[in-house]
Amino acid sequence: MGMMSGTSHDGIDVAVVDFSTHGTELRGRLVYGDSTPYPPRLRERLAATLPPASLTFAEVCALDTGIGQAFAEAAAQAADRAGPVDLVCSHGQTVYHWVDDGRVLGTLQLGQPAWIAERLGTPVVADLRVRDITAGGQGAPLVSLMDTLLLAGLPGRPAALNLGGIANLTVLRPPGGSGPLAFDTGPANALIDAAALRVTGGRQGYDADGRLAAAGTVHQGLLDHLLAEPYYRRGAPKSTGKELFHAGYLAAALAVFGPVGDADLLATVTALTAATVADQVRRYGVDTLVASGGGCANPTLTAMLAARLPGVELSTSDAFGAPSDAKEAIAFALLGWYTAHGLPGTVPSATGARGGRVLGTLVPGDGPLLLPPPLPAGPRTLRLA
Repeated sequence: MGMMSGTSHDGIDVAVVDFSTHGTELRGRLVYGDSTPYPPRLRERLAATLPPASLTFAEVCALDTGIGQAFAEAAAQAADRAGPVDLVCSHGQTVYHWVDDGRVLGTLQLGQPAWIAERLGTPVVADLRVRDITAGGQGAPLVSLMDTLLLAGLPGRPAALNLGGIANLTVLRPPGGSGPLAFDTGPANALIDAAALRVTGGRQGYDADGRLAAAGTVHQGLLDHLLAEPYYRRGAPKSTGKELFHAGYLAAALAVFGPVGDADLLATVTALTAATVADQVRRYGVDTLVASGGGCANPTLTAMLAARLPGVELSTSDAFGAPSDAKEAIAFALLGWYTAHGLPGTVPSATGARGGRVLGTLVPGDGPLLLPPPLPAGPRTLRLA
């Protein structure tokens, strides 16, 4: 069972995958996939404490417990519907990703995994990002392992795009032949959601179906100002989060220009996501782009992206057996399988680490911790059904 909540912090995605090896190919059958919204009070509490807000250790403890209990409840619901599982891999909720001048110094995911282990009686892998960081990596995007395996059979220069709160890109064969490259391109839904909250007075947390943006016109001055953000000019590998792209960041940009119409603001931040993704797709000569994440449900965003990428074949991860709204949960199920088999769960060229590392901390279930025999080498391809 893979579990995660992304930078939109709106709920918990769960995927149950039955993995089996066939020579150098790993096959996964998606048994169950669903998303469970956070309890409203917990989500409000979480949103109120995310950067740039400050909080006490008491609040950190309360959030760690509340998120852990919410994950345990979501895991129990999934196990009731899909049947028992051998292992749970929980990403938890990222609340801070510590980046200083392009170098990641630490990361913090909340959601105490012992609540899941106690509820299901099943061992849990958690705290996956930090081991890559200790090896000099960015700790993100960890989905790059799944991307490289899932798209390995595509010719040319394919790439996977995830449109969550933050957008990340995995380029399988970048120019130079130094191995797959993966990085955060910038905001996907982070500023779109912040703008929606702003213009609706908090009544609407996202731009449903991209309707607000579709009714507006891009404010070119504001867009140019946003595109001047230094992060976009950094070389890969790199990572970012809501520590940078948050409501205060948007408010500071708007202060430079005075009033901007509500629909125009949504159109502009949506164009920002499309432009920053398209810039990187062109930079690395990508010819096939396979998208996933909540941004795929925003037709205004996907249309803006397609308009900026003529000649690039666009599809979604659904065509490869990974429903776009469940792909990251599937990726963490895969990472749990890798950890259980003693295999490195990172692609060093993608995260910038000195080498691959077996990821995570293991919390035992009801009985002794029994793992399968280590595998001498990892699969070369992944096929999902």
